[in-house]
Amino acid sequence: MEKIKKTPERRCIGCNERKSKKELIRIVRLPDSSVELDRTGKKSGRGAYICPSRACLKKAAKRLEANLGCTIPEDILIRLENEIDNSDDNQ
Repeated sequence: MEKIKKTPERRCIGCNERKSKKELIRIVRLPDSSVELDRTGKKSGRGAYICPSRACLKKAAKRLEANLGCTIPEDILIRLENEIDNSDDNQ
């Protein structure tokens, strides 16, 4: 009997919808309290996921800080916006 591999799903903190982990962007608070975008989804630390859409980013801005338990640096928000804009261009 062949095993069926499950696709990992995560919930976007902006729209609250469950989606495939690969469709979402992960933001992670690392053990040293710095915040980064995690394209691999494998960095160690507290993570939060967001859809690649400006609407979700706008909704998630405050939730992101609460979810990660720290202030999100402005440069990370700018990089996140750029990542979203680039994903819109690719679709």
